[in-house]
Amino acid sequence: MNIIFVSSRFTKARTLCVDRCQTGVLLAGGLMLFILMSGLFGYLILFQFGGLQVPLVQKLLISSQQTETVKNREAMQQRLSAMAIKVGEMQAQVMRLEALGERVAKVAGIKKEEINFDRKPGRGGMFKPGESVSLGDFEGELSKLARVLDDRTDHLAVLDAMLSRESVRRAALPTASPISIGFFSSNYGWRLDPFTGQRAMHEGVDFVAEPGTPIKAAAGGIVIYSDYHPGYGNMLEVDHGNGLISRYGHASKRLVKEGDVVLRGQKIGEVGSTGRSTGPHLHFEVLLNGTPQNPTRYLNLPG
Repeated sequence: MNIIFVSSRFTKARTLCVDRCQTGVLLAGGLMLFILMSGLFGYLILFQFGGLQVPLVQKLLISSQQTETVKNREAMQQRLSAMAIKVGEMQAQVMRLEALGERVAKVAGIKKEEINFDRKPGRGGMFKPGESVSLGDFEGELSKLARVLDDRTDHLAVLDAMLSRESVRRAALPTASPISIGFFSSNYGWRLDPFTGQRAMHEGVDFVAEPGTPIKAAAGGIVIYSDYHPGYGNMLEVDHGNGLISRYGHASKRLVKEGDVVLRGQKIGEVGSTGRSTGPHLHFEVLLNGTPQNPTRYLNLPG
């Protein structure tokens, strides 16, 4: 390679001959010089002439880290807020479960102390090394528990409805004693008629009691008869639904009229000796679809 030098000092141009090897050395030297100068220039700018630039870089790094921290904190806060909402919903579910549980226990006849919801259940076991629970694991367990609570609430609600329906049905059965004070003087079945001395069917039970003793409805229902009967004297009949009727005879007073709605245990009359009677007593009958039943089978049922 030829390098031609031209200068005003020379009357003619001068030529310098450089071979290929020398050309490579010159190029490599130039490149190294360029790299060194660039590094020196950057050093001078950052640490000599730009001393204020280093804190700026640090500030940029810190700001970036702070932004990332804020984002992480916001994401964590969102997850915690969602968990707090879920916990609130579960607390409401637990309160509903407790109310349902107490109502079901009452209908089922379970004592309150037997299902004390405030008492923590006993738990225990051998110690085994474990591991810390992560936030993700906790969220998973929380969601699983919420699903279990929903399922148990639905099941308990169905059970409550079934028990309530059964309770209503049982409340319509004439199982309450129509007399609080008194005793049986004649049972249901065949007996000797007190007037004729002949064997006859007695279609109810007789309670001996003092005149004026309250007569109470054996179950809730509607009064379908309140009048004087030749044989039963002052007589009352209460329709309990499903073909069940209770009959009360020989009363001294009738305190309800036809069409009245009476409740279980409500006073509907007073003991007397009207009609075909030998003395103060209550004649009590239970009829199913018009057929006399043994009243003691109902009176012995749990109310």
